[in-house]
Amino acid sequence: MDQNMDNPNPPSEDQTPQAPPQPEPTQQPPEATVISQDSKNMGMLCHLLGLFTSFIGPLILWLIKKDEDTFVDDQGKEALNFQITVILAMIASAILTVVVIGFFLWFATIICNLIFCILACVAASKGENYRYPVSLRLVK
Repeated sequence: MDQNMDNPNPPSEDQTPQAPPQPEPTQQPPEATVISQDSKNMGMLCHLLGLFTSFIGPLILWLIKKDEDTFVDDQGKEALNFQITVILAMIASAILTVVVIGFFLWFATIICNLIFCILACVAASKGENYRYPVSLRLVK
């Protein structure tokens, strides 16, 4: 009698106890590739060399490491493309110095180069793919 009080509707003999429903397997996102610290440092170095050597540093580092590491390949191309864009902007500002606007363009180009390269270095050191907002994609 105690069993009937605990469960007001005891299972009859023709009913089988049902198992709780199993959760459907969820599709796991593909695992992100783990970027080594060496790759992060090399990617950061590509952007940092752009500040001091223009396109020469990123070009050399990219040519050396492009077949070994996809992260360095991507960030090296990005740094190289941006430094080529900076050179073209500097040439345009040199031509425009005939009219006074060239001096302002030259100053703005230097400031943008400094700021964007620092942002790229920080992002690459975290292992993030950085894209410069104003860059011609010449090297693919």
